Amino acid sequence: MTMKKTIALLTLAAALAAPMAAQAHRAWLAPTATTLSGSDAWVGFDAGMSNQVFNPDHAAMRLNGLAITAPDGSAVQPENAMQGRYRSTFDAHLTQNGTYKIANVMGGVMASYKLNGEQKRWRGAAAEYPAGLPEGATDVQATRTASRIETFVTLNNPTDTVFKTTGEGLELVPVTHPNDLVVGEPATFKLLNNGQPASGLEVTVARGGLRYRDNPEESTVTTGADGAFTVTWPEAGMYWLNASVRTEGQGETLGSNASYVAAMEVLP
Repeated sequence: MTMKKTIALLTLAAALAAPMAAQAHRAWLAPTATTLSGSDAWVGFDAGMSNQVFNPDHAAMRLNGLAITAPDGSAVQPENAMQGRYRSTFDAHLTQNGTYKIANVMGGVMASYKLNGEQKRWRGAAAEYPAGLPEGATDVQATRTASRIETFVTLNNPTDTVFKTTGEGLELVPVTHPNDLVVGEPATFKLLNNGQPASGLEVTVARGGLRYRDNPEESTVTTGADGAFTVTWPEAGMYWLNASVRTEGQGETLGSNASYVAAMEVLP
C-alpha cells in the first residue's frame, strides 16, 4: 500500500470517528429488574457515564446524591455499594409492596466573577450563594444546576406515592406507570421544570443493547404545552430517556441548567 493511500485511509477513519468522539457521555442508572414478586426481593443497580447507554465503557457515576424511596415514603439504605473504574454498583432490599424510586440528585450554583482584576470561579450549594462569594467580587455570572437521574422498581402491585415532586429542576410525572410498559402500547409522561409544565422540550429515547446491533434505535419526541409526551415502544428492552433545559440569568436572577434522565424497562 502506498504512503498516499495510507494517509487517505487514516484521514477517512478519523473523519468517521469524529462524530462519535464529539458526543457527550451519557449518564444512566439501571436496575437488574424493574418488576418483582414475593414477600421481599433484592435488586442490583449499575450506574455509569458512557458513550452507549447501559454499557459501562467510560467512567463510574458518583452516587453522592443517591436516595432510595420506599412506597411509604421512607428511605431505604443502599447495600453492598462499590465504585469501580467504569461503573458504580449497589443493591436494594425491597420489603414493602409497591413502587420504589431510586434517584441520584445533584445540584448547586456555579459562578464566575472578577476579583482584583482576575477571573475566578466558585461552586457551592444554592443556600451558600451569594454569601459564599468573596467581598469585592464583581461581574458575577451565576447558574443554578440541577441533575436528576432515576429509575423505578416495583414489588408486586405498582403504586404512585413515590411520584410526588419537589418543585426543583426537571422532574417526571408519570401518566402511564413506568413499571407497566409493553411493546406497541403508548406510554405518556409529563415533565415539570421547577414545578411548572416544561413545554417544548426535546426528549431523547434510546434503547439499550446498541453494542449488539447496527441500528441505534434512538428517537426524539417534544413535550406539549402541558409538559406531556408520549412514546410507543418498538421493541422490548431497557430504555434511556433524557431531557435538559437551560435559561440565561439576567442581573441578579440566576441562570438555570437542569437535566433529567430515567431508565425504564419495556416488556414483550
